[in-house]
Amino acid sequence: METVYYAGLDIHKKTISYCVKTQSGEIVREGSIASRRSELEHWQRSMPRPWTAAMEATLFTGWIYDQLKAGGAQVTVADPSMLKAISASKKKNDRVDARKIADLLRCDLLHESYMAPPEVRELRRILRFRNLLVRQTVQMKNRIAGFLMETGSEYDSRRLHGRKYFEQLLAQLEGETPDSVIHLLKLSRGAVDALSRMDRQLIRGLLKQPQLSERVKLLTSIGGIGNIAALSWALETGEPGRFHTRGQAISYCGLCSAQISSAGREYRGPISKQCNHHLQWVLVEAAKVAPRWNPALAAAHARALERGNRNRATLEVARKLVAYLLAVDRSRKPYQMRMKEE
Repeated sequence: METVYYAGLDIHKKTISYCVKTQSGEIVREGSIASRRSELEHWQRSMPRPWTAAMEATLFTGWIYDQLKAGGAQVTVADPSMLKAISASKKKNDRVDARKIADLLRCDLLHESYMAPPEVRELRRILRFRNLLVRQTVQMKNRIAGFLMETGSEYDSRRLHGRKYFEQLLAQLEGETPDSVIHLLKLSRGAVDALSRMDRQLIRGLLKQPQLSERVKLLTSIGGIGNIAALSWALETGEPGRFHTRGQAISYCGLCSAQISSAGREYRGPISKQCNHHLQWVLVEAAKVAPRWNPALAAAHARALERGNRNRATLEVARKLVAYLLAVDRSRKPYQMRMKEE
């Protein structure tokens, strides 16, 4: 019978610790290599065959996963939240972690994380960078308002970030506001303009991608779903076929509460934190305005509002959005409102 070798990899910024075991648990080899492509390629060529590897999902997992897969290896990426044997260990170091990952792999006890295709991960990186730009833009806008409040300057908060009004405001403030504040206001406004230009440039580039344009067009046929929500869904989920049920998609988006069941008792906790936070935030924000554009969502919001508070109604709309997005993405057909939803 052919022997299969199981390799556990503990990945860090500078080093990769590894442990290779047989099916019986015997350690064949273990050690550490530098986190460089040349070192990893040399290590991969020296591995006994056939072999399979597993690693924890980290910031550095992507390029290692791609390089090992390109070399013909079978690679599994483990969900960090499910590696309880490592996090609960009394003795924890890189060598022990690599051994335990190898043990979990050979015993088929790893909870595998989904790895999107490389081209999807490339576009997802751009979208997440755009989200960072948005957060920084909001911070700079808040800082502009903070400077004005610190000096007691009067301004129209609804028009503050308009270009013409801001220029008029600066002209009024000169002479009665410290020069340092005027200088900082100009710098902050310049940063907001630069970040906004970068934001628009990234979104235009994503919408022109051939593998995304048609998909986004179908998803935006849902009332209340715009380009940002459609891009977030398409790039964060990757492939809609990975979700077998609507409940799995809702759980992935973090729109359901944690389930705790023991000794015949079951209760629900708060909204689970084990989710895709990027998608959760986008869907919750979309759910706040979607009822204005979609009668079915407006009716769902009204029904949920009768049973609970406004936050529960928003979550109910967000779950409906997930159902619509999943259905449109799977069918590859535009959204059509059913009669019973009208």
